[in-house]
Amino acid sequence: MVKNTIDVSKFDIIYAGAQKNLGPAGATLFIVKDSILGQSSVEIPTMLDLKTHADKDSMFNTPPVFSIYASMLTLRWIKSLGGLTEIEKLNNAKAELLYNEIDRNPLFEGTAAKEDRSYMNVTFVLTDESKKEAFDQLWNDANISGIKGHRSVGGYRASIYNAMPIESIQALVDVMQALENK
Repeated sequence: MVKNTIDVSKFDIIYAGAQKNLGPAGATLFIVKDSILGQSSVEIPTMLDLKTHADKDSMFNTPPVFSIYASMLTLRWIKSLGGLTEIEKLNNAKAELLYNEIDRNPLFEGTAAKEDRSYMNVTFVLTDESKKEAFDQLWNDANISGIKGHRSVGGYRASIYNAMPIESIQALVDVMQALENK
């Protein structure tokens, strides 16, 4: 599972909801070419005009300092690991570990088509609903939290964002294998 590196120079503007992987909920990221600032063909409210913010060094209004600080710490941590290339390798390894178990274990089935699978949120269901109580007990006993249900597909959702260590993914895989061996 390898994603292609994005050449940001090919885009005039990139907007990303950065919560969970870069900073706290609500954090956003803009990458903008200076050459497009102020070039909108429609009137933009001052608060939404990126040129206004750029001209004021992002101090046009009170910035969300906690989000900025948390994002800075996250970026430093990613850099200490070796940068984006290394965090991508780690995230690919986590996703591969979990998807391999879902694909191998006959008690589980992924809910997304293989070509559409997320590297950050893995959704899956039991193939035999009579095993639900046993599986829920196993992951609860293993102190795994936050995997119960997904609002649109039901079943289970494992969020494996940057900060989630691979050991936690292995713990979930171990629980899935324990259910199979019961």
